[in-house]
Amino acid sequence: MTQVKKNAQTFSRRHALKATAAALLTTMAGAPMLVCAQTANGATPQRKVLVVYFSKTGNTRAIAQEIHRAVGGDIFEVRTVQAYPEAYRATVDIARKEQDENARPALATDMDSIAQYDTIFIGYPNWWGTLPMALFTFLEGKDFNGKTVVPFCTHEGSGLGRGPNDIKRVCVGATVLDGLAIRGSRASRAQEDVTDWLKALKLI
Repeated sequence: MTQVKKNAQTFSRRHALKATAAALLTTMAGAPMLVCAQTANGATPQRKVLVVYFSKTGNTRAIAQEIHRAVGGDIFEVRTVQAYPEAYRATVDIARKEQDENARPALATDMDSIAQYDTIFIGYPNWWGTLPMALFTFLEGKDFNGKTVVPFCTHEGSGLGRGPNDIKRVCVGATVLDGLAIRGSRASRAQEDVTDWLKALKLI
């Protein structure tokens, strides 16, 4: 074999390898990837975090999303099979009836297990002094032993209410940290409050 042919074959092999590598990178770029979440200060958290919440008007969702942006991890919205009415008064009446009956509304979305998470944020609108009953449906039956639970809520004057105590009662074996209460009317402007709270808890 001549030197020219050897050089040509060497070039051909190199070209093929480069083409294969480029194709692989292109495929990986279009495929879903597991990315380590980063906190606001750029540090990769060692804990596995879940932000779970129920939101009727979107206020609690806004706080949940802000927490998720700061701490990373996964976020999950609890939704009921039967949607609540648009009218405020009608929703209030149903929420009171559910609480009086200690109801457990059927969920349209749920999680089989929370075993993979170390820290779980639980967000709720304060309905009649505590969590909506749909969140009790979600929380009951799950194993919180050894986990860190962090409550947060939106309200219009009643703060966290009985929510933290009810969470302690249901989430047996969990360490429950100090919660955050934000007025619903301020939910879209609460970034600083959320950041200060997370820093105080040393979660970012």
